[in-house]
Amino acid sequence: MEEKSAEFTTWLIETVKTIVYALVIAMVIRTVLVQPFNIPSPSMVPTLLVGDFIFVTKYSYGYSHYSLPFSPNIFSGRIFEHHPERGEVIVFRWPQNPSIDYVKRLIGLPGDRIQMKHGNLYINGELVKREKVGTYIDADGTIGGTYTRYMETLPNGYRHVIIKIGDSQPLDDTPLFTVPEGHYFFMGDDRDHSSDSRDPNGGVGYVPAENLIGHVQFIFFSTSGYADWWEIWKWPFTIRYSRLLSGVH
Repeated sequence: MEEKSAEFTTWLIETVKTIVYALVIAMVIRTVLVQPFNIPSPSMVPTLLVGDFIFVTKYSYGYSHYSLPFSPNIFSGRIFEHHPERGEVIVFRWPQNPSIDYVKRLIGLPGDRIQMKHGNLYINGELVKREKVGTYIDADGTIGGTYTRYMETLPNGYRHVIIKIGDSQPLDDTPLFTVPEGHYFFMGDDRDHSSDSRDPNGGVGYVPAENLIGHVQFIFFSTSGYADWWEIWKWPFTIRYSRLLSGVH
């Protein structure tokens, strides 16, 4: 009897140790290497859709206290800092409430002058080239309607697709923004449904470098969401198979 009790105790200790090791490894991976996020809003359509699940590399720009679980304010600034490149899709903490994660595209670097004029983007006084490449129809009904697709080419040559309804939307004409040192300017690819750095009051405003979480690398899963959790028989038909393991540019 005592022998069985001892065996059970040994098994229990080993099981607990295994669980603890697994949790520690998972926490290290999440803190230092990669972290998953899901997309709840359409501000980055067509690059990211509602229901996409993405992997973000935490090491891309170094680490701040926001990189840690529960974001303990134990140090300021960034360690092992690497500066992001214009055009990258980045997850960051919302400056007005750092408990909330946002994902947008980096448009303005420190010192840049950014302005929207009748739907066109200007960076440092130069018009950013955009070419019409077709239309975008919202099949999921998250934003509704038909949009014009443009290929936008940023000053560093980074090319990406944006969509627009027209060029007379609320954020299509803005004052001139000058990005402060140590901050960045972000915009969504769905230019007419994105609360971003163009809106300093209630939107995003300038984002401190400390708030950057990581670089969006790829979509590892995607679902349209047109099935309740208990409708198991519908699950295979809600998966967007063409988006699985696709890179984000």
